[in-house]
Amino acid sequence: MIIVVSMGIVSEGKSYPLGSILTDEGANFAIYSKDAESIELALFKASDLKNPNEIIPLKEVDAHVWHCNVSGIKEGQLYGYYASGPFDPPKGLRFNRNKLLIDPYSKLLNSKVKWNNSIFPYEMNDGVTINNEDDTEFIPKSRVVNDAYDWQNVKKPEKRWNDTIIYETHVKGITALREDIDQNIRGTYSALGSSKVISYLKDLGITAVELMPVHQHVDDKVLVDRGLSNYWGYNTIAYFAPDLRYCAMQDNQVKEFKDMVFNLHSNGIEVILDVVYNHTAEGNHMGPSLSFRGIDNRTYYFLEPENPANYVDFTGTGNSLNVSNTQVLQMIMDSLRYWAIEMQIDGFRFDLASTLARNLYSINMLSPFMNIIHQDPVLSGMKLIAEPWDIGPGGYQVGNFPQKWSEWNGKYRDSLRKFWRGDDEMEGEFAKRISGSPDLYDDVGKRPHSSINFVTCHDGFTLMDLVSYNRKHNEANTSGFEGGVDENCSFNHGVEGITDDQKIIGLRYRSIKNLLLSLFVSQGTPMILGGDEIGRTQKGNNNAYCQDNEISWYDWNLDQDKENLFKFVKKAISLRRSNPVLARKNFFRGDLVDGTGMKDVVWLDNNLREMEEEDWKNGSMKSLMVWINGKYTQEVEYSYRKITGGDLLLLFNASENDVMFKLPNDTKKWELYLDTNILEMDSLPIDLDTPQYLLKARGSAILRQLI
Repeated sequence: MIIVVSMGIVSEGKSYPLGSILTDEGANFAIYSKDAESIELALFKASDLKNPNEIIPLKEVDAHVWHCNVSGIKEGQLYGYYASGPFDPPKGLRFNRNKLLIDPYSKLLNSKVKWNNSIFPYEMNDGVTINNEDDTEFIPKSRVVNDAYDWQNVKKPEKRWNDTIIYETHVKGITALREDIDQNIRGTYSALGSSKVISYLKDLGITAVELMPVHQHVDDKVLVDRGLSNYWGYNTIAYFAPDLRYCAMQDNQVKEFKDMVFNLHSNGIEVILDVVYNHTAEGNHMGPSLSFRGIDNRTYYFLEPENPANYVDFTGTGNSLNVSNTQVLQMIMDSLRYWAIEMQIDGFRFDLASTLARNLYSINMLSPFMNIIHQDPVLSGMKLIAEPWDIGPGGYQVGNFPQKWSEWNGKYRDSLRKFWRGDDEMEGEFAKRISGSPDLYDDVGKRPHSSINFVTCHDGFTLMDLVSYNRKHNEANTSGFEGGVDENCSFNHGVEGITDDQKIIGLRYRSIKNLLLSLFVSQGTPMILGGDEIGRTQKGNNNAYCQDNEISWYDWNLDQDKENLFKFVKKAISLRRSNPVLARKNFFRGDLVDGTGMKDVVWLDNNLREMEEEDWKNGSMKSLMVWINGKYTQEVEYSYRKITGGDLLLLFNASENDVMFKLPNDTKKWELYLDTNILEMDSLPIDLDTPQYLLKARGSAILRQLI
């Protein structure tokens, strides 16, 4: 097949790889559709995005992949597809030739979706009758991309899991209000990769940034109509394209994104992406036709077997991607490899990952997705993090993901919140969680790093709000869209929200420090929500998904309390990074360590008496001391590393009363490294000459052996 068009010559081309790929003569185009009767490639000039300047029927089809090569095509060419076939929703078929469709393999889009009734495949007044309005001018156009980039031999940092400190952040939110960054790039990939932000992250001690979704997403119409947007971005429409919202260099998102990664990698900081392969932005059966729905609805989505007009929804978004389909699985894997190889990403956090393990209704950790990840030579060695739940039946899967996966440990989050809130019967649970949750991971042969330990994340209260509000305050989301969970295990310390009561403010900061100190001395992989280290507040909003404004952006105007908090967090992270005993590769065993006469870890009450089984059942007990043997780490696990400290004592007091802790004093001398009651970080550490230490109510402290 050879056809001459205004752009050049159309020839057969190749069926792989999918998407648009530059060739020596022009570009190859390939798109999958099993049910389509015909596919047309539409080419556009930047000067006219309403009318294609060329429409090319795709004649070659191999294994349901429609393809061609067009000579003369250059980088930057805009394009889209029209797919023809039956519009028969009861059979799961939703073709409409009048709807321009985004290439599922687009590496760059030229615009956001422009909401108009024409982009819906049915008439708005009945939701059934086909809508034959042409929507071409309102749909983003895909852009042919040249992937070439000079990485200058800068390699991925490849941080070991047990050396990893994760900082979850939003590309825009972290720099939108930073006055020390050029206002023309604030909120962009360029800003995140700037020397100012990188210096800040390194100073804090961060080894990896976990970015909230950067795939091109759609702002839901219902939000746009209310003057809001989908700020978080969990509404993907293009799994290969960096979102243009965060791009300072318009039409060059790919290069700008790579520049950001290059700068972070050059400074030893990894980049982990939060990815959303569980659903798309097309919503339920009443949603728009943007890409997947119009290309091959029955392939891409889980449809109700008895009524294929409706979608199976495990995600709460209206649809679920059909990951059990081989073509959908290929798209996901191609996307992951693209980001891993071409964009040099270090790892992925999978949103609602339980959906990816589903074979229709049931969850199977031996599902095709899990199996192919496990054997993939590129992906299997990367950092893989599951959000181990969805809203479907049996969706809560904490502790059940396969060997090479780590998990957001929701049990850790809830346990620490409840312990420091002062709940009864939490001491034993608290001890398990700060030990790396061996009850969840040890018995199945995993390591402590399998537990991603966090107290807060993007979804919920910030840490400041956790200690300032007893209930959510999501009114800014507008009526009917407040969302957010009702039970946050929070405690406002006597006043709901903002107060000028200095005593309450002091208590709140102490509670924040207790939670963060517990986080950084816990076995497992710590993750801090960006901004928690400077007391960021969302004013009680625990579901700020639609707040692209000061509610979500980081306020960098720091008062003395916030400055002190930052110094505290920095010091806590430094302690962890300089004492590998806090980041062990293996779980505690409670065994005697040769040459020390003591166990690898000892759990003690405040009178230096080792805890027994009955003690853990004492529901009113709220104080605890943990003696960690430093020599085990030095001589067995980390003999090749320089160690800056010996044994550690972790002191916790969640009660309303001061507690006197008796200290080991046979041959030990201790220094006070941190105490959440001490505001001045510059005064620490302090050598201790007494055989006991008074820990004030609702406080925690770290003592380090002097060697």
